[in-house]
Amino acid sequence: MSKVQGQKYSVEYIEKTSSVDFIGDISLGGTIDYAPIVSLLEQSATASEILTLNLKGLSFLNSSGISMLSKFVIGFRKRKNVQLVVIGSKNIPWQAKSLKNLEKLLPGLKLQVE
Repeated sequence: MSKVQGQKYSVEYIEKTSSVDFIGDISLGGTIDYAPIVSLLEQSATASEILTLNLKGLSFLNSSGISMLSKFVIGFRKRKNVQLVVIGSKNIPWQAKSLKNLEKLLPGLKLQVE
C-alpha cells in the first residue's frame, strides 16, 4: 500500500524521495480509523535509510492524529538504521506547536519547519 485517501485528505508514500506526503485535513475518529495510515508509515519506514514525513500540505490534524504520529515517532526509537525527518510549515499554526514535541520523543529526529 502506498496511498491512503479520504474525502479531505491523502497520505502517500513517494518511493523516489523516500517520503510520506500528507495533504489536506485529517480528522478521523481514533486508533482504528488511523490504522491504514499507521500501516503505510510502518511499511515506508523499512524502505530506506532516511524516511521523510512531509506535513507541509497538511492544514489540519486532530488530536487523535497527533497521537498516532507521536506513537509512530516513539516506535521509531527501535529503528537504529533509519533517520526520521519531519518537514512542516510555520504558516500552519498547529504544526509550529505540535511538531516540536516530536523532537522530545525521538532525540535523533530531524525537524524542519519552513
